[in-house]
Amino acid sequence: MQITPLIWAITIAVTIAFFVYEFFAHVRKPHEPGLGEAARWSAFYIVLALLFGVGIGMTSGWGYGGEYFAGYLTEKALSIDNLFVFLLLMTSFAVPRVHQQKVLMIGIVIALIMRGGFIAAGAAVIDNFSWAFYGFGALLLVLAWRQAFGDHDADPADSRLMRLVRRVLPVTDTYHGDRLTVRQDGRRMATPMLLAILALGVVDLVFAVDSIPAIYGLTSEAYIVFTANVFALMGLRQLYFLIGGLLKRLVYLAQGLAVILAFIGVKLVLHALHVNELGFINGGEPVLWAPEIPIWLSLLFIGATVAVATVASLAKTRGAAPGTDADTDTDTDADSTGRSVPPSEPGTTADDAARR
Repeated sequence: MQITPLIWAITIAVTIAFFVYEFFAHVRKPHEPGLGEAARWSAFYIVLALLFGVGIGMTSGWGYGGEYFAGYLTEKALSIDNLFVFLLLMTSFAVPRVHQQKVLMIGIVIALIMRGGFIAAGAAVIDNFSWAFYGFGALLLVLAWRQAFGDHDADPADSRLMRLVRRVLPVTDTYHGDRLTVRQDGRRMATPMLLAILALGVVDLVFAVDSIPAIYGLTSEAYIVFTANVFALMGLRQLYFLIGGLLKRLVYLAQGLAVILAFIGVKLVLHALHVNELGFINGGEPVLWAPEIPIWLSLLFIGATVAVATVASLAKTRGAAPGTDADTDTDTDADSTGRSVPPSEPGTTADDAARR
């Protein structure tokens, strides 16, 4: 796949232009997107991603097109899983609904920047060290285990880093609109909004650790890795408001993603054996019996796994009554320490709600 510096420059410029437009058109003025707005823009970005994949297939061959679609589907599924943590983070920090767009927007930009660094580093490692596939494969198998059996309820507002930040930075007790810092009593203080954004940035860094090796298990083309990540993150903000109430119903999504990560991990190990250069494995020669899993099979497996996990989740939670776990997380606020409190009235603070 021949990607010239000009194509890279145009792609990055268009990506920046989209995010600048998003900020000035939708995020700059605080508001909570309605269902119609969230649905329209989510559909727009999904259709745009699919058309881009068709363009890759028509211009560079459907082998690369298949790699893009497999990578995009994997990244989109992982991004939806990330929304669970975003929802928990918003609740933990009691971020007002009208300001959640700004937190998400900044967090997504941070995620894209960090993933860009991971993508560049991954490409350099793969180009120079074929044994890296062993490492990526082993990492994905470990992450698959953690995804399936790990604790997904950790409070991002009460992490060690956030406790350290609170000790170092003076933080106000209340939000001041969407401002990140304010001056009180003659000194500059951070607001809970800044802490929420910092926490989101840390979460994004953790997500990049499993996201980038996963897609490199499907393609070695850095351009496909980058664009699949861009399109997976574009529209994530709108998707948060569109399916926020349904997230708790996707009870098997974590297990589905664990299966996908494990599958890609095995695929990477098999590929590493196929191109082996390590002297203590088969005398440094490729292991010819190791099969290469074709991209069409990867795409079919990933799509089927996501579909089964989604259908099984919705079937299990069908008929969940209002007020159950599927609904309560979106109807409670939390104070700045992460304690759940009753919903606050407009204009009140998290501390006000806690005192009630």
